[in-house]
Amino acid sequence: MRESARCGAKTRKGTPCLAPAVQGKARCRMHGGAKGSGAPLGNQNALKHGAHTAEMKRFNAFLREAIARSHDLLK
Repeated sequence: MRESARCGAKTRKGTPCLAPAVQGKARCRMHGGAKGSGAPLGNQNALKHGAHTAEMKRFNAFLREAIARSHDLLK
């Protein structure tokens, strides 16, 4: 076990992963070496919720401007 190949992935800290790689693969079971790991076909996990679309950004800018104008009007 000590002499097996190590995973080639980097951790969030930036250091290399020290877990042993899955046999015949370059990654450990936690970083994509295990069967069935990884994103599904079509990458359904990457769908957006719409909060950061261009339309919502324009709407939020409009609201900020309207609130600022109403504050000025109240003063």
